[in-house]
Amino acid sequence: MPATCMLPAIQQHAALLQSSYTALLGEALLELASPTTDLSQALWQAPFAIVSHDTAADPIFNYANRCALQLFEFEFAEFITLPSRFSAEAINREARAQLLAEVSQKGYINNYAGVRISKTGKRFLIQNAVVWNIFDHQQRYCGQAACFKSWEYL
Repeated sequence: MPATCMLPAIQQHAALLQSSYTALLGEALLELASPTTDLSQALWQAPFAIVSHDTAADPIFNYANRCALQLFEFEFAEFITLPSRFSAEAINREARAQLLAEVSQKGYINNYAGVRISKTGKRFLIQNAVVWNIFDHQQRYCGQAACFKSWEYL
């Protein structure tokens, strides 16, 4: 795990990912092995992809775990400077924007499927994704996140 993932800000973000997911879906994003398990490390090592973006007008990714970085073919430091719209090809961005608007309104969506693209141009279909709003402990909106366990290269 890169040292970046141990920063307090990343640990706090991991807690928000988990707490927001649990509040909206009624289950944990990731079940921890024990109460002493480090959540940020467990999310980093999860066998499924997790990404999130901030609240900017053109949202920027602010988190990706190891699985997501491998799929998108980015290093962590590079990924967190990427506008999240670039995770989809231009032709698919309108559908992606509609999805995010629906998540904003409803709180979350599960069973989402869509085509994404890696840094080197590899296209892959994500399936059964959950996309949810992230809130801090004062219930202030902090962005959106997605996780998915199923994908296939196109």
